[in-house]
Amino acid sequence: MEDALTSSANQWNNTPAADVYNESVISAHHPIRYPREASYFAAACAILFVLIGIGGNSLTVAALVRSRKLRSHATTAFVLSLAGSDLLFCAFNLPLTASRYIYESWILGDTLCRLFPFFFYGNVAASLFSMVLITINRYILIASPSWYDKIYRRPFIVLMILSSWLFSFLMMTPPLLGVWGDLGLNPATFSCTILPGEDGKSPKKFFFAFGFLIPCLTIIVSYTCIFIKVKQSRRNVMAHSPESNGNRQEEANVPAIKPVKKSKKSSSEKHQRRDDLRLTRMMLIIFCCFLLCFLPLMVVNVADDEKKTKVPVIHVMASILAWASSVINPFIYAFSNRQYRSAYRQLLCGSSRSARLTSQTQTSRSSGRTFLTDMLHYTAHADKVKVIRASNLHSTVANKEDGDQQQLPRV
Repeated sequence: MEDALTSSANQWNNTPAADVYNESVISAHHPIRYPREASYFAAACAILFVLIGIGGNSLTVAALVRSRKLRSHATTAFVLSLAGSDLLFCAFNLPLTASRYIYESWILGDTLCRLFPFFFYGNVAASLFSMVLITINRYILIASPSWYDKIYRRPFIVLMILSSWLFSFLMMTPPLLGVWGDLGLNPATFSCTILPGEDGKSPKKFFFAFGFLIPCLTIIVSYTCIFIKVKQSRRNVMAHSPESNGNRQEEANVPAIKPVKKSKKSSSEKHQRRDDLRLTRMMLIIFCCFLLCFLPLMVVNVADDEKKTKVPVIHVMASILAWASSVINPFIYAFSNRQYRSAYRQLLCGSSRSARLTSQTQTSRSSGRTFLTDMLHYTAHADKVKVIRASNLHSTVANKEDGDQQQLPRV
């Protein structure tokens, strides 16, 4: 009997599962000692972010849903998806994180310990995929506006958002079920995270590639294409600007053409294009802030072994910076975009006061011009200039011929 038990014990010790278990036991006896001040600071930041994040993201969702003008934009649906992922993170993950740092241990049970990384990494992927959808939306609007209304119909928008969320959390299903890796407590850092499976393999690097790296590269390439497109349009605008037209008119000795009055429709289209460009710039700011917040944590988790780190404070500060990404977006909306600022005012101050403030803002900024506006209108303007110039040239030649005929001697 004893020989059988001894043989079974030896077989267990030679399995990969035993290596993982022994490693966790060793790390439990030698946990990383975070400075107590760093733990308290992390807990205080988590509680503060819970209050600000839930309030700010809830306000954003309510303001966008209530705003009739913004509801008609396809981009608003993707922004709501992004705000929803931030709201879920602030309402579920951050309170559990605050408890973890206050007690410097996990006291909330195994079920929540498995759900914590499932929602944490799933939310990160959902946020990034929402940004990818926003960026592609902006690129199609600028590069191929004729395809925009065909692609961004309500059923297609709903399908895009559902697909992004489904894929984000489906990636976390294998470790949740223990098929590839596992979700549980790392005793060394008292954190619930992705753990190696019984075979010793971890899907962390796969998640880093498909849930973080590839979406970031897609966003960077899309914004680069937008920048190139706008730069090309700037050159076209400068080539058809009134100054360059005036110089060519002087060289051709053609009288200057009076500016054509713009219709109300052209003015409204100009304001719409200007708003589109501002929205594109705001989304670029949001992505850059997200990248600055989450990249340190991703690099630390993938490149640095937490059991061997010599500076544990780095992990704490990288985590706090990542949490901040879920609370900064409402502030970016409010400070960088007039339409979103108006939606906040309408929700908080009432529709009449908001309409008055918005009207004043539009009046003060109505003289501004953007390259996106000129980009979409320079071709039509150039055609009008060519027609008017040809008409004036024809009338000048006709008047000259009439004058020559009058000066001929009578026979």
